[in-house]
Amino acid sequence: MKAWKGDDPIQKQTLSYPMRTSEAHTNVRRLQRKRLKQNVPLILMFIPVIAFFVAFRYIPILGNVIAFKQYNLMQGIWGSPWAGLDNFKIIFSNPQTLQIVKNTFLLSFFGIVIGFPFPILVAVMLNEVRRMWWKKTVQTLLYLPHFFSWVIIGGIVVTLFGSQAGVVNALLEQWTGAKYPFLYQAGSWLTIFFGSNVWKEAGFGAIIYLAAMSSIDPHLYEAASMDGASKLRQIWHVTLPGIVPTATIMLILAMGRVMDVGFDPIYNLQNAVVSDVSNVISTYIYTIGIQNGLYSLTTSMGLFESVIGLILVVGANRIARKFNQSLW
Repeated sequence: MKAWKGDDPIQKQTLSYPMRTSEAHTNVRRLQRKRLKQNVPLILMFIPVIAFFVAFRYIPILGNVIAFKQYNLMQGIWGSPWAGLDNFKIIFSNPQTLQIVKNTFLLSFFGIVIGFPFPILVAVMLNEVRRMWWKKTVQTLLYLPHFFSWVIIGGIVVTLFGSQAGVVNALLEQWTGAKYPFLYQAGSWLTIFFGSNVWKEAGFGAIIYLAAMSSIDPHLYEAASMDGASKLRQIWHVTLPGIVPTATIMLILAMGRVMDVGFDPIYNLQNAVVSDVSNVISTYIYTIGIQNGLYSLTTSMGLFESVIGLILVVGANRIARKFNQSLW
């Protein structure tokens, strides 16, 4: 009979379980409200960022409907007649368009292949510098080109490699008696294009990898040193594996820009002589869309570029997922 009066421990636990569950939910809600109050300043700071992306990234996506219309300014986006897939048929039936897509893909792909390792290399070298005054000086010099506009970069390139008054050609003329048209030969133009991109962005891109290296446990270096590992071995077996997750994320994000070389570097460095290798989607959109007013055709090309970028990002992420390094 005592068990029915609540003396049984098992019965007490069973009877008190709903009460403890309710108390746990109450504590969880109280903790969530407390965290929300603590993060109110951060949420308020994040609101402008959300507003920016909504206004300038997501709402403009609706404008892609122009790719399926015969758009004109007088009738507007929604008043223009539908064209279906006619715009895509027009642009892909043009042999020049296929060459432009090929140029865009090759320039961007080789830009990633050539430019991706340099920020890692710069970060590794800066991470090994022990004299802070020298490290800060080198960092400043390497970061500085990132803040130059491509108009300035283009002016520097012309000043160095111009056929008439270029510094390099002036030296070549003194040494060999002849000049070389660096900016008017496809091979040398591509070299200058990739080199200027690396020079401009490698230093700034190294910041992310330096931040990743700062999170590596110093005891790993000490253990490797005690095992007799040289500095190169420590970099190979400790530093590089420590930044693999960050490098994977950066590579996945870079894959989304494979079809986006960028308008500024191409426009400021190209010329009519090397147009066979320098005409890309961004310059095509500027020439055909803005200068000639064929907005539907260029929107179709831009939508095609975005779809290819999305496919490449998803594909790269799936490959990285097999190595447990995916972005999502």
